[in-house]
Amino acid sequence: MEKVLLKICNEIHNFSPKANAYLVGGCVRDLLLNIRPNDFDIEVFNVLPNDLQKILSKHFELDLVGKDFGVIKLRDYPIDISIPRREWKRGEGHKGFLVDSDPSISLSSACIRRDLTINSMAMDLQTGKLFDFFRGQKDLKDKILRPTSEAFKDDPLRVLRAMQFLARFGFDPAPELIQISKEVSIEGLSSERIWEEWKKFIVKGMVPSKGLKFLRDCGWINYFPELAVLESIEQDEKWHKEGNVLIHTMMVMDEFAKQKTGNSEEDLIVGLGCLCHDFGKAITAQLGEESHRHPELGIGSATSFLQKMTNQQDLIDQVVNLVQYHMSPILLFSSKGKVGNSAIRRLATKTNISRLARVAEADQLGRGDPNLEEAKCGEWLIDRASNLKVEKKGPDPIIMGRHLIKLGFKQGPELGKILKVLYNAQLDGEFETVEDGLRLLTLP
Repeated sequence: MEKVLLKICNEIHNFSPKANAYLVGGCVRDLLLNIRPNDFDIEVFNVLPNDLQKILSKHFELDLVGKDFGVIKLRDYPIDISIPRREWKRGEGHKGFLVDSDPSISLSSACIRRDLTINSMAMDLQTGKLFDFFRGQKDLKDKILRPTSEAFKDDPLRVLRAMQFLARFGFDPAPELIQISKEVSIEGLSSERIWEEWKKFIVKGMVPSKGLKFLRDCGWINYFPELAVLESIEQDEKWHKEGNVLIHTMMVMDEFAKQKTGNSEEDLIVGLGCLCHDFGKAITAQLGEESHRHPELGIGSATSFLQKMTNQQDLIDQVVNLVQYHMSPILLFSSKGKVGNSAIRRLATKTNISRLARVAEADQLGRGDPNLEEAKCGEWLIDRASNLKVEKKGPDPIIMGRHLIKLGFKQGPELGKILKVLYNAQLDGEFETVEDGLRLLTLP
């Protein structure tokens, strides 16, 4: 990748002695943190857009989907090349800007339009010289997230970007970041954009509590009422010495972050399950219900929270399923001497045990004074489920409709009832083969 970047730089410099090319944004930040960037952004100065396209097309296949905004993508490389631009706020939301590419503006003028100081640095591709006009390198060292300028509040998406960056890097927000975020409204921000930042928060966040605390402190948590209400729900100190449900949720999220698998899809589902797992406690408090009903009563709140951001119903169903059953592992573990294989198999027909165990472990550890023995409930359950080969789903039925039809049974509701009885017998361990299962039909 370094050779490709240098080739781009050399071609641009050869075009004109006034031309300059710089690495900008997140890739500079990541390099300074000794993190290999997933993609690279290059900003080119003193070259007109048409000339830039001609320079690059000699050596690379180009994707021009962002050409109208002065952005050219290299088809075979994770590299975006752009002309610096000026922006004017003209309306609400993330897209409420007039954008004008201007290759003649200064590097500092281009950098000041960026959201955070740690993202506002540039690096000369040839010399490696760092250009840091806004103390970004110092903020990286001090682990502080700070807005680059007042322009931060022009784009509401930046508040959620700040949330996920705080979680991702474990930084603390500067006071001015909290203050300026209070002046920003979520109005005009699309659900798709909101969802993308929450996904990054879940999948990339290493200290999620930092992001949630920021949302609370700047008031943006109120845009997510299912989360906001948790701060007002106090808990029994016998079980939760940490305090209210929001504090507990923050601790659970930090525990979840420690056990990520690197599988983004799985981590997203489990992480959202951890985030939403105690939403039902607000309902039990409101209705005066026993708190043990909170998993069931949390289904509606978790669904509502997710549906505001995404229409991926399958994902929502999988997350809500974890909310509904998140207490099952500790309940089974608490009476493990009495739990037979049937209970494990039946649970597997309702939920993904490998995911559920991760939520349960984070839930038990995310407390002010966790019981480390009870925190093993997830590991215990996975071991039991693995031995039965049901850690991801319930066992497939051994007896199928075709087996009964072959014996002369007719298709219809009665056949379905018989199959259900046989499947329950299978879950109870009464047979393990087709022959033994069919033999049950002949028993008195």
